[in-house]
Amino acid sequence: MAELQIAEIPYEDGGIRYRYARRLSEDGTRWIRDGRFTAYHPNGAIASEGTYSDGIEQGLWRDYHDNGRIAAEGQYDRGQESGVWRYWDSDGRDVNG
Repeated sequence: MAELQIAEIPYEDGGIRYRYARRLSEDGTRWIRDGRFTAYHPNGAIASEGTYSDGIEQGLWRDYHDNGRIAAEGQYDRGQESGVWRYWDSDGRDVNG
């Protein structure tokens, strides 16, 4: 099994844009996201978080507004949105209709 590494991709100003676990493909030619993934807004607040399994979104994912309030929550099943997704506006109001 390949060793996991943590990658950090910065914004131009040096703040972290993405942080995620990755591993080298078996043939050693490319990196594959595998494990925890977090994206950040330019202000440093979390923008999105979830998990990759062998390069594909899997399980619970959450997106956040730049004020820290939750924007969306739902499940991925092998890279496809699955089940009911819920959405909120930046004031925290449910916008699921």
